[in-house]
Amino acid sequence: MPKLDLDAIPQTNLTGYPPPFDADVDGRWYRRLAPVVGFDKMGASHVTLKPGAYSSQRHWHEGQDELVVMLEGEAVLIEDEGETIVGPGDVLAFPAGARNGHGLHNRGEVPCVFVAISAGDKEQDHGGYSDIDMVFGPDGYAKRDGTPYATKRLP
Repeated sequence: MPKLDLDAIPQTNLTGYPPPFDADVDGRWYRRLAPVVGFDKMGASHVTLKPGAYSSQRHWHEGQDELVVMLEGEAVLIEDEGETIVGPGDVLAFPAGARNGHGLHNRGEVPCVFVAISAGDKEQDHGGYSDIDMVFGPDGYAKRDGTPYATKRLP
């Protein structure tokens, strides 16, 4: 099954983010590709951001590399260095351990679509969020002082 039938893969906008941090990603719809084909060494998602939606809270990973390939529409990449407009054909790379918080925001009037790929040991991965009092690890989300949030990270 090298060619995936995207329409046959369930799409969801679930998030494990605790309130109020979940509201920004309400318009993020994704399909998990890796489980469908049996990948267990990398993650891959086909993501659609509705107008106004964010891909995530601005974050970084200690143990996973991330690669984003823009397919349709336009988004604003927000990172420590500022903002960059990205569109179809653009490729974004975020190496593990680089504490440069990043996220995409669809400020346009039409959806934007991209594929997000991650590689690394998700069971050991941890990281943080640049703009909010939250960190993550294999067990879920917590405040920077270690106080856990009452939500769990999604697989």
